[in-house]
Amino acid sequence: MSRLFRDVDRGIRCPHGSVVCIGAFDGLHLGHRALVRHTVARARALGVPAVALSFEPLPREFFAPAAPPPRLLLPRAKAEGLLALDADQVGLLRFNRALSSWSGEEFVERVLVKQLAAREVWVGPEFRFGKARGGDIALLRRMGETAGFSAHEIEPVHLDGERVSSTRIRETILAGDFAAAARLLGRPYAIGGHVVRGQQLGRTLGFPTANLRFGGKTPALSGIYATWVHGVGERPWPSVSSLGTRPTVAGVEPLLEAHLFDFDGDLYGRRIEVEFVAHLRAELKFPDLATLTQQMHRDAAQARELLALDAQRRRWTPATPPDPRRAADAAEHTA
Repeated sequence: MSRLFRDVDRGIRCPHGSVVCIGAFDGLHLGHRALVRHTVARARALGVPAVALSFEPLPREFFAPAAPPPRLLLPRAKAEGLLALDADQVGLLRFNRALSSWSGEEFVERVLVKQLAAREVWVGPEFRFGKARGGDIALLRRMGETAGFSAHEIEPVHLDGERVSSTRIRETILAGDFAAAARLLGRPYAIGGHVVRGQQLGRTLGFPTANLRFGGKTPALSGIYATWVHGVGERPWPSVSSLGTRPTVAGVEPLLEAHLFDFDGDLYGRRIEVEFVAHLRAELKFPDLATLTQQMHRDAAQARELLALDAQRRRWTPATPPDPRRAADAAEHTA
């Protein structure tokens, strides 16, 4: 049986019972991790599977298609992250018109009882579900008394005197405070995906890029950044990245374009992660490609300097050969 499922009403998945946690899990921050890990611990104690339930698209995206809220984590990364936290099964339930019409009682009966045979259900603070957000912890406890499961609300996680939340993380990365975001997430903020082909304009400008698309999701930030790319070599690769709609070339779809310094190779189809280190500037529309290229050189130089400092702070040796232009300059000065 696949560990990832999308559909409801496809028969019982956990005939001997399960422990279930439910949430949006956007970002998989410290609070989400505490919820999932506690669920896994309870499942191991009872000898049943741990199931993490979420929705795709998120209800907020479904109800506001014209102005969807920004996402910290794409669906595949969310599923992979939940499985990496030792969830035995992950449900990314298809949130569509039919599911959105279910009452809280109907969701409990059809998913938690019939499909998952839940013994315990764990949710975060102030969790709501069902049509018009009519379901809450009180409903779960009331129905659990007759259906044979208990319902629990985990305590919120606080850091620096404030509750850890996806909203708070979005605010920190928009402010360019990636160190604060990393503390709230429990890891550096990164966006992953498979490298796809773009217009290859960057290559003609001397800045070939590895491109990641968002599958219709709205990224939580935009602009030009100093970044590390993971998944290319044994160590993170220094890079400068653009995240946005590329107004100078009349782009529309959000695209993450990472230029790996001094890299020579084919990355198409490879899965990478782009870790954000520092915000360099906002995305701008330039009058022509020549002006854009000049700015790209300035961005690259600034990113190199910031990443050199970051590597020193982390005691990293970046996976990149020396900049050939700098090597030539050094040879000229020592000749």
